Amino acid sequence: MSEAKKKRTKYRTTNWKAYNAALKARGALTMWLDRDMQWLAAPSGKRGRRQTFSDAAIQFCLSIKCLFGLALRQTLGLVESLLRLAGLDWPVPDYSTVCRRQKTLQAQITYRPSAEPLQLLVDSTGVKFVGEGEWKRKKHGAEYRREWRKVHLGIDAQTLEIRAVEVTSNAIGDAPMLPELLAQIAPDEAVASVTADGAYDTRACRDAIAQRGAVAVIAPRKNARLWRRSSPGSESRNEAVRACQRLGTSIWKTWSGYHRRSLVETKMHCLKRLGERVTARTFERQVVELHVRVAVLNRFRAANKTQSSPSLSESLKADERQGSQRCAVGEVGAVAA
Repeated sequence: MSEAKKKRTKYRTTNWKAYNAALKARGALTMWLDRDMQWLAAPSGKRGRRQTFSDAAIQFCLSIKCLFGLALRQTLGLVESLLRLAGLDWPVPDYSTVCRRQKTLQAQITYRPSAEPLQLLVDSTGVKFVGEGEWKRKKHGAEYRREWRKVHLGIDAQTLEIRAVEVTSNAIGDAPMLPELLAQIAPDEAVASVTADGAYDTRACRDAIAQRGAVAVIAPRKNARLWRRSSPGSESRNEAVRACQRLGTSIWKTWSGYHRRSLVETKMHCLKRLGERVTARTFERQVVELHVRVAVLNRFRAANKTQSSPSLSESLKADERQGSQRCAVGEVGAVAA
């Protein structure tokens, strides 16, 4: 047995008061609703019957649904209880309205800009859903055909917030979606580096990174060979290949900061904590459901960073107003859905 295993550091909790308070705060359920939130839809100026509820109201209901893993009818019952506890006489949309609006909803994903140039971490993961293959296996005992949705994420290494997200089928690979993720970053925002695994070691990915003026921290594939200098990203890739051949892959990963990619793996775990599978049946609704989860994670991260109690509905507003009055629902941990 080595000396490192014999002398393990034992960590003991000394701040029990703060530790117990932090654990209690995890179980606290406090909702903050903005009275100035536009719950009803504004006139669109077009002919025909206008929508009753705004997109912010629909996204709020879907956020509650994703947070607690409820069905639509149970979700609307919880939303009605929250509004009643807050003393708001806002109407609650019907479950059929939420289901219909979910197909065309443009989920608002808020984020905090970085003080330094963006360091983007990219990876993808799979999310299960009830597909045709699973239904046939359950109904008829047919051969199982595995299906899932791929979620491509790009997070900020500094703020740990999700800056870019794409949802595709399992037939789409990882590399073709990297240019799409970079396109979601504002053109005037500086990108310092893009870190990804060996699946993104393609000419298209490295060229897209080079066009943004960023450094590609992508592990070369095993037995990689040098590329011809015919593309903008070939030079940086050849330097990485030479470094791996001379120094070794482990030293190159440590020197380049490649291990920061584990942060995006942690973010994927957080995304799946909101549900191992999506409940929507159509692809459009599944995309919206996953976007709502991303918006919830970014809001949680912002609340943890600022150590305040921001409003969930406030993040859904198009324009935030200063000095708005907020109404706390309070501790509703005993409220049953």
